[in-house]
Amino acid sequence: MIESTELNWNAIADETIRLLQGLIRLDTSNPPGNEMLAAQHIAGILRDNGIEPVLIETAPNRGNVIARLKGDGSAQPLLLYAHTDVVPVEPAHWTVDPFGGLLRDGYVYGRGALDMKGILAMQLAVFLTAARQMRAGNLSLHRDVILAATADEESDSNQGIGILVEQHPDLLRAEYALSEFGGYSLHLAGKCFYPIQTAEKGNVWMRLRASGRPGHASVPHDDNAVVHLARAVDRIARLRLPMHMTDTARAFVAGLADGLGGAQAVGLRALLSAGNQMGSALIDHALREPGMAAELRAITHNTVTPTGLRAGLKVNVIPTDAEATLDCRTLPGVSQGDLLRELEDALGDEAGRLSFEVDSAAPGLEFPTDTPLFRTISDALKRHDPAGMPIPFMLTGATDAKHVSRLGAICYGFSPMKFSPGERFSELVHGHDERVAVASLAWGTRALYDVVSAFCQSRP
Repeated sequence: MIESTELNWNAIADETIRLLQGLIRLDTSNPPGNEMLAAQHIAGILRDNGIEPVLIETAPNRGNVIARLKGDGSAQPLLLYAHTDVVPVEPAHWTVDPFGGLLRDGYVYGRGALDMKGILAMQLAVFLTAARQMRAGNLSLHRDVILAATADEESDSNQGIGILVEQHPDLLRAEYALSEFGGYSLHLAGKCFYPIQTAEKGNVWMRLRASGRPGHASVPHDDNAVVHLARAVDRIARLRLPMHMTDTARAFVAGLADGLGGAQAVGLRALLSAGNQMGSALIDHALREPGMAAELRAITHNTVTPTGLRAGLKVNVIPTDAEATLDCRTLPGVSQGDLLRELEDALGDEAGRLSFEVDSAAPGLEFPTDTPLFRTISDALKRHDPAGMPIPFMLTGATDAKHVSRLGAICYGFSPMKFSPGERFSELVHGHDERVAVASLAWGTRALYDVVSAFCQSRP
C-alpha cells in the first residue's frame, strides 16, 4: 500500500507494471471477448483496496466494471474509461507469448500493451493512488473520479460501454472524460510534440455495387459488372476528395508550424490559407516525413478505402452484379450524404453504373480546447517535458468516445506515454510483439495522476 504525502513514484511505477502484466495474461481477444475475466480481475483488485465496484455482464462473458471515488459534489465528475478487449494475434509471428506479460529489456510485451491494457493499467494505478491519498487525508476532491473498464471496443457489437450508456447512464455520466489515444510523444525533425486527441473521424461502412449484363464468359462484351467495378475501385483508390480544415486540424497544423519553424513552417502556414485543391497539393511539400504527411492528409480529407471484393458464381459466367466493401472515414461535421455526394462528383460519368449501400455509420466528433481540463493537460505535459509542445489532434480512427459523448461529456484522448525518437506508436499498436517501455508507463502514470488530481481538486 502506498500512503504518504510524498508519493513513492518508483513503487507506483512497479505497481503499474504488475497491473499491466496481470491484464495481459488474461486472453480477452475479440472475438469472442471473454472480458468478464478482466472485469472480475479488476473488481478483485479494487475490493482489495477498499473500493466496492459495480460489475455488469452485458452478454454472456462480456464483463464491465465501474468504480467511483467520491468528491464533495461541487463539480461534475471526471470519467477515466478503457476497454479490456484486444485484437486477435497471429502467434507464429510473435517472438514471445502474446499473453505472457513478459518483462524483457525494459519493455512489457503482450497483446494490449498499448491498445489498451497499458493505458488501463495507468488509469487503475492513478485511481488506486488517489484512493490511498484520500484515505490518508492528503487529497480532497471537488469532482468524483469514475473508472470504467469495459468490453467490446475492438469489434463494437455494442456489448460494452455503448449498452452501458443506454442502460446505466448514471454510472458513467460526467462532465469530462479521458481515454485513448493522445498525450504520447511525437518526434518530428528533432522536435517533440504531444498530440492531445480533441477530435476523431466518423465512419461510413458501405458496399459499392456495379451491375451489368450477364452472359457466357466465352463471348466477352463491354457491359461486364466485374470490369465496371474494377474501374470504379481503381478510380476510388486514386481519387483525392476535397480538403476540409476543421478547428482541430487547423490548430494541429498551426502547432506543428510553430514548433518546427523554418521552411516546413512556411509550408504549413501556406496550407492553412490555401483552398481545397491547392491545400491537398501542398501537404507533401509541407511535411517531409511521408508517414506524417499521410496522417495530415487523412485529418484534412474524407477518405475511402476499398477493403473487399466479391463477384461471380462460376468461372464461365459473367455475373449480373459485382460488389466491393468500402471503409470510409468522415471528418467531424460531414454526414454520410455529404460523403456520397463527394464520391459521386469524383466518379463522374462512372457513377451512373454504380450504387452505394450503407451498412453502418457513426459521425465524427470534435470537442473544444478552451476548457479547464485541456489547459490542465497542457500545463502538466509542459511540466513533465519542458521541451515538449502539446497540440490538439484528430484521431483518424474511432474510439468509445462516440458512446460516452452521448451523455454530454467532453472527451479527450489523453493516455500520456513518452516514446524514444525511433519508436512509432502507430506501428506497435495491433502489431506483432506489441510492447511498451517501462519508463514510458512510469512517466505516463505520473503525468496522468498530476492531471487527475490537479483537475479534480480545483474549484469549478
